Amino acid sequence: SRAPPLLYYVHKRPYLDRFLSVAREWYQLAVYTASRAEYAGIVCDWLDPTGTIFSNRRLYRDSCVERDGLLLKDLQLIEPDLSKVCLIDNSPCSFLLCPDNAIPIAGWTQGQDRALMQLLPFLDALRFSKDVRSVLSLRRVM
Repeated sequence: SRAPPLLYYVHKRPYLDRFLSVAREWYQLAVYTASRAEYAGIVCDWLDPTGTIFSNRRLYRDSCVERDGLLLKDLQLIEPDLSKVCLIDNSPCSFLLCPDNAIPIAGWTQGQDRALMQLLPFLDALRFSKDVRSVLSLRRVM
C-alpha cells in the first residue's frame, strides 16, 4: 500500500519574483536542489508555471554527488565551462565541489528579508566578468 500524501506549505522568500524577473534578463537560470524531484518539481512548477524562467534546467537530489553523507552540487552538469556559472545557496556544503563559483546567502524561513534584492547589484556587475571565478574566489582569500 502507498503512504498517504503529505501536505507541505511553501512560502516564497521576499522579493523572489522580482529577483527572478531581473536575474533572468542577465543570466540563464537553473534550479539545483538537494530536494527530491517529487517535491521540488512541484515547487519549481509553481515558481515558473510557463517553464520560461528556468528553461527546463532543473537538477534535483539524484543529480547531487553524495560524499560522507553530504549532498554536493556538481555545477558542470549545468554548464561545463565553470567560468560562466555561479551558485547561490544557503548551504555551505553545496559549494564544496566548486568553491570559486559560490555566492553564499543566508537561509530564510519567515519574516522580512532583503537578501535577494541586495544580491542584484552584485549580480549585475558580475555578468560583465570574463570568468566569474576571478571575482568570486576573492572572498576565499579575505
